[in-house]
Amino acid sequence: MATSAERSGGLDLAALDAITEAVESGAGLPDVVRAAARALDASLVLLDRAGSVLAVAARSPADERSLLDGAAGVESIELRVADMPVGQLRMRARAQPGPALVRLVMTLVASEVERVRAPARASQEASTAFLRGILTREITDGAEMLDRATELGIDLVSGGSILFARAHAHVPVEEGWRPRVLATVERGARAVVSTAIAAPAERETTAAEVIVLVPGSDDSVAKRAADGILRELQAALPGHSFAIGRSRVALDPPDLHRAGNEALLAVNVAEGDEERPLLAFEQTGAYRLLLSAMSEDPAELQRFYAETVEPLVAYDEQYETDLVRTVEAFLENDGNVAGTAQKLFTHRHTIRYRLERVRELSGLDVGSTDGREKLSLGLKAMRVLGVAAPGGPATEPGTGAGRVPKR
Repeated sequence: MATSAERSGGLDLAALDAITEAVESGAGLPDVVRAAARALDASLVLLDRAGSVLAVAARSPADERSLLDGAAGVESIELRVADMPVGQLRMRARAQPGPALVRLVMTLVASEVERVRAPARASQEASTAFLRGILTREITDGAEMLDRATELGIDLVSGGSILFARAHAHVPVEEGWRPRVLATVERGARAVVSTAIAAPAERETTAAEVIVLVPGSDDSVAKRAADGILRELQAALPGHSFAIGRSRVALDPPDLHRAGNEALLAVNVAEGDEERPLLAFEQTGAYRLLLSAMSEDPAELQRFYAETVEPLVAYDEQYETDLVRTVEAFLENDGNVAGTAQKLFTHRHTIRYRLERVRELSGLDVGSTDGREKLSLGLKAMRVLGVAAPGGPATEPGTGAGRVPKR
């Protein structure tokens, strides 16, 4: 028990001394959080910005679980340094600590989180710059790639593969959910290949997208890394849907740009196939023929999509109909109306009505070979461009007729 001389304005100076001593000695976040728990007479869990647990000071596993679940009586306090969020502390106090004490403890813990995590953040920024430099062709020289990879602890002498992971949220999510997806993807990849690096994609999209570089020439290793990523995402993020694309191995580092396009194509195709959320470039079939169009002249591919399938997508989104899905099923059933009706659990007359509406909107008759070919290619262009079909990855109530709303 601290004496009155050891207290100042209701603050337990001895307890604060224990925290500062842990910080100054470099004991690490677990010791700092344990000292903070004693100062506050509370159970604590420290999380980083991505929601990953950094340290725990709880009385029991059950106490820890209740803190992580945000049970009754648990207070969540955002940790900030210079107005920048660095993490979150979840607290269940056994007594009522004074506001001044809580504020001082939070400041000490936040500063230690920032100090400890700064090297990892610098490494993440370097990895992100390197990956984006490769995929945007800002870095094209093979020797420069190898040198910069070596600085990051990556051996690209024998080449590497690119993975592209995409997550859609179908439940309410916090503002920091994208960093959590990034951390989860990176954890899944590094469980297989410790030197794999991950970076957020730079595209404007409602989904969380992550690019992964898996060094090495063994395609089976890249496949296991993709499998590991999918398992981690499914375990860590319930209420989400996922798609993962995997490129072929690029034996020469400058070919990693091509591998990035392959992974993007594969993930776009995978997103349209609920039974195969993980797809390798070799499994994309006829979609591969459109890769050069996507890479070299995406505007032309966009024009073809606009001339064929886009009117159907717009109609489906406006009226919550199923024209796109009907055309897909019709083509998959070799133009058989009865088979299409059976697959969609819809009357044949309804299918015929929808196909007539398709002709009116697109000017393409599914009864003609030319019409079917153009619609088939239009659907492929839609997937290659990464356009989510209405009723696709986000069909829960409130998602805006197939699209997850921006937050």
